[in-house]
Amino acid sequence: MRSDARIGIDGLESELSGRRPKIVVIGGGTGSSVTLRGLKDQGVDITAIVTAFDSGGSSGKLRDEFGYLPLGDLRQCIVALSDDAEDVDSLRSASEFRFSADSSLNGHNLGNLLLAALTAMHDDIETGIRVMSRMLRVRGQVIPVALDPADLCAELEDGSVLRGESTIDLRRSDLPAIRNVFLDPVVKANPRALDAISEADAIVLGPGDLFTSIVPNLLVRGVPEAIRASGASTIYSCNLMTKHGETDDFTASDFVAQVSQYLGSKIDWAITNSRPIPLNTQKLYASEGAAPVTVDDDEVGKYARRHMSVLLSQSGEMVRHDAHRLAEAILSALEEPGAAAGFGGMALPLSAAD
Repeated sequence: MRSDARIGIDGLESELSGRRPKIVVIGGGTGSSVTLRGLKDQGVDITAIVTAFDSGGSSGKLRDEFGYLPLGDLRQCIVALSDDAEDVDSLRSASEFRFSADSSLNGHNLGNLLLAALTAMHDDIETGIRVMSRMLRVRGQVIPVALDPADLCAELEDGSVLRGESTIDLRRSDLPAIRNVFLDPVVKANPRALDAISEADAIVLGPGDLFTSIVPNLLVRGVPEAIRASGASTIYSCNLMTKHGETDDFTASDFVAQVSQYLGSKIDWAITNSRPIPLNTQKLYASEGAAPVTVDDDEVGKYARRHMSVLLSQSGEMVRHDAHRLAEAILSALEEPGAAAGFGGMALPLSAAD
């Protein structure tokens, strides 16, 4: 892997009249965090637009008790963009601490509680986010996609409906496949999110759970329209593994097709993984009904104008995107939005070596 991670960024700044490229990352906590960690040192202006419809865990408890927007995804993105300096490290680590589910704090995450306290102190979640961002010296900004509450719902192939993000996320394995997802009620977009989209040079969707982290943002009134009108390059980073009960047997083109459908237009760039997942890791995931996402190059081209397949995965106990390789691929797409079509369906030179 090349050591000069800032691929052509100086030339790109010149092309953009001396200003830093503006990249908007849209998604949820865990998936977006990988993208944000990879991009935050690359000399770009970053805005994370974060889903606001989680209903489980610590976020769901705070939502039910106090009426706050779900805080977990927001907190994860704040932490991902935080400064890496040693004097911030203790607060960053504390923000990720989770109390025991058997304790009186009932499994709450400390960062969620901090963000809840700041929201209560200022009577405004966006002010709370800005204060926590200053505390962690965040490089960029984090914005909830909407400010009004809504339930994420999934209509299944038999016509039945699941209500609530956690219900969809933890659905029984014997239920039919998801036909579509929707919000109840439909909510309008946060104006600050629309402003960030309108000013973006690139809009990155994914990685992350397709129907519970990525698509929900595209269900918010005004978001897909703003993306289509922005003129920004749209980039979708495909998942590495399928998820049982949500994307069983999905190929890369199935993921891209769903994003394209809810966006209402073709994606400019689809980024997929070309590194094989080790067999022992596949066996661990198979016990959970998950499998590596097969990259079907020809079909991906029906829903994305360009496609690059890159050595993106890193395998340990969990299969995860390599944050720096993903950032390199995103910057490559942004650097040459028209001329890079020759990379379609092949590993980019930047990722040819381990």
